Amino acid sequence: MTADARSALLTGVGRGLAEEIGRSGRVTGVGIDAVEIERFARVLARRTGMSDRLFTPGELAYARAASDPVPRLSTRFAAKEAAMKALGVGLGAFPFHDVEVVRDGLDAPRLVLHGSALARARRGGVTRWHLSLTHTGQMALAVVVAEGTPALPSTAPGDPEGDAVLTPHPAKP
Repeated sequence: MTADARSALLTGVGRGLAEEIGRSGRVTGVGIDAVEIERFARVLARRTGMSDRLFTPGELAYARAASDPVPRLSTRFAAKEAAMKALGVGLGAFPFHDVEVVRDGLDAPRLVLHGSALARARRGGVTRWHLSLTHTGQMALAVVVAEGTPALPSTAPGDPEGDAVLTPHPAKP
């Protein structure tokens, strides 16, 4: 496919994102997560203090500015889990407070990492995040793309973050 044909296929936001990624790095991870809003509301109601353990003060203030904060909290929780998936880790790899969804005015929401999540992202070569959030009356969804320069596999024996993470799938017989 020629460069002109490829450019014609990539339009609008998709083309801009593809061009930006091409200039600055490669996709190092993708995460997606869905949260059932009603179920999440029940968990928050049953476990007092849960929202304080999951969300930063800024996230709580943003959510509580709405008449019903649960959809906003649900999308932020989905973003935190999607970020963990983009980093190739599961729940418990770092505190939920270490991943924060920030919204400045009418700007799109963005991810800000702190503490051990930031350290893990740096070790993984992540230099930039892309975040998309949405919700309906029933579901909250988040997609996270980590961009950067993938870390080289470790050659140290027994390194849990070594080459097992980057080993390609074996060829099918």
